[in-house]
Amino acid sequence: MQFDYLEPRTIEETVSLLSKFDGEAKVIAGGTDLLNLIRTKIIRPKYVVDIARIPGLDHVKYDDAGTLSIGALATIRALEMSAQVKERHPVIAQAAGQLGSVAIRNVGTVGGNLCHASPAADTAPVLIALGARVKIAGPAGDRTTALENFFAGPGRTVLERGEILAEIQVPATPPDTTGIYFKHAIRGAADLAIVGVAVVANFDGGRCRNLRVALAAVAPTPMRATAAERLLEGREPDHALIEIAARAAADESRPITDIRGSADYRREMVKVFVRAAIKRVLPEENDRDNEIATAIQ
Repeated sequence: MQFDYLEPRTIEETVSLLSKFDGEAKVIAGGTDLLNLIRTKIIRPKYVVDIARIPGLDHVKYDDAGTLSIGALATIRALEMSAQVKERHPVIAQAAGQLGSVAIRNVGTVGGNLCHASPAADTAPVLIALGARVKIAGPAGDRTTALENFFAGPGRTVLERGEILAEIQVPATPPDTTGIYFKHAIRGAADLAIVGVAVVANFDGGRCRNLRVALAAVAPTPMRATAAERLLEGREPDHALIEIAARAAADESRPITDIRGSADYRREMVKVFVRAAIKRVLPEENDRDNEIATAIQ
């Protein structure tokens, strides 16, 4: 497969090239997804636009308000290893550590993982559950949108002609916020998720506050399980309520059957992992250690 290789040095130049070669150009950063698609001839771009040398897009930093800004070129490994992320948004670091091998995480970028728009993207659920927004640069200037609205379908995003994902913005979390990401895959982190579940919440007197449940690999896009969230918000979860919420999340999911699992199996695993994730974020210890191992045996 032959293509013209372009190497812009600014976002503005990138936007110009993508506008000029609309529909014929693909952006590459780490290349862990795109190169495989090119090698297997799933896509045949005429132009490959390499943005890896654009300065200022690989940052992982906090502002005075506690908002986390992640440049599109920040690697997955940078999120996993950041001391500040581990302290302020530990669930992001925990989820990053479940994406592929260390070699992949050293090269793969956060922006690339999101723009590839796989329903099984490991970075998406926790970022969605944390209320992340994405900053998009384009011919008309910058715009932002909630990450949960960024995905348009398998392999598709809301990026328009000439636009590029520039940054992910994660708001500060309330005190005592806890979160967890569970990934169920045949070969662990090295494989694509069969089911991914992120739960983030904080508690006030035992009552759920700001609870979010996000799912991966069980719908055309990463998604929030809003019915499950509504059942739990403002209430003190007990075993019965957690079970109802887990079933609601499973009912909301829209899985398919493929080589990694049937739709029915995925739906059942949504229930299992949402139940376990909710218990894991509860303030008190509550069957934490053996929930997953027992459920999937």
